[in-house]
Amino acid sequence: MDNNITLAVIGCGRIANAAHLPVLSNLDHVRIKYACDLIREKAERAKTDFPKIEQVITDYKIALDDPEVDAVFVLTPNYSHYQVAMDAMRAGKHVMCEKPVTVNYELSAEMAKAADKYGRILNIGVCNRYHRSVEMLRDLNAQGRFGKLYHVYCSFRSFRSIPGLGGAFTTKAQSGGGVLIDWGIHFFDLILYILGEPKLLSATCDAYNEMAKDMKAYKYRGMWAEDTADIKHGTNDVDDFITGYIRTDKAGISFNGAWAQNIDKSEMFIDFLGDKAGARLSYGGKFEIYDGNTLETIRPEYDIPDMYRLEDQAFIESVKTGVKNRSNVDSVLNSMLLLDTLYRSADEKREIAL
Repeated sequence: MDNNITLAVIGCGRIANAAHLPVLSNLDHVRIKYACDLIREKAERAKTDFPKIEQVITDYKIALDDPEVDAVFVLTPNYSHYQVAMDAMRAGKHVMCEKPVTVNYELSAEMAKAADKYGRILNIGVCNRYHRSVEMLRDLNAQGRFGKLYHVYCSFRSFRSIPGLGGAFTTKAQSGGGVLIDWGIHFFDLILYILGEPKLLSATCDAYNEMAKDMKAYKYRGMWAEDTADIKHGTNDVDDFITGYIRTDKAGISFNGAWAQNIDKSEMFIDFLGDKAGARLSYGGKFEIYDGNTLETIRPEYDIPDMYRLEDQAFIESVKTGVKNRSNVDSVLNSMLLLDTLYRSADEKREIAL
């Protein structure tokens, strides 16, 4: 393989246009030969916005059959991650797949096995592992800044923010779940990363679908992915609120998550509680340290580079070298196992040992 990497981007929706295509369009030695979407107009719009794209296709297998293509970005809905990624790896392509790996742990583990079988890099879009705040907190924890870090509390709650109601987001067969798999994967994955990949011991969870049981009566100010909604005829069989507790060999983790709640607040933060110091991370932003000895509140000053750029650069480097990095599927499987266990706990209404 020469120094240039030839890519196909499969799926030209929001995450492609907002995150990956802007990055890939500005990376040297990266060629975007194909943009693929079942809805051709989406791929055409992407090509207009990102002229580095050379060709538009609606059948991703055209890209997989092209020997010039080294790797593919799988940016499709959750349910299709498995099929597209497996087809790509069988065709000899490396894969960058958006989160979650797919709709459940069993299929995620199959994807990981396939990556090893075919000798391909399979990275997952756990972008927070490249966020500067997360990197710094992981380093501080490893250095003992917090002393014994014994508990983590996370909140990912918002006011009436169910995305694409009635469409793929709220149809379990397509998404794999609701707020837990959509938002929770990001929070839990970064927590496990900061803690140093602890061993999971047990988990318990309650999950609710209360706010839009009657979809036609659901009121909201704005809706992410509203163009995919089908309020009149669609399905809503996923969780809009979750709460629970996770035991690990390093720290306990308690959590509350809500796509929708009747409290008009956005509460997106994670607290790390140690016996020497604690920290609160504002999700997507910076953190504060609360020192137990000096009683000071410390607000570190630092820049936050584009985590998607760092994530995509790391994938390209792995494709070139064959060396797995922090977002390789092997490092993300524990997060998927945790999600499956939490959903099982909610279904069975009991704590589940891992």
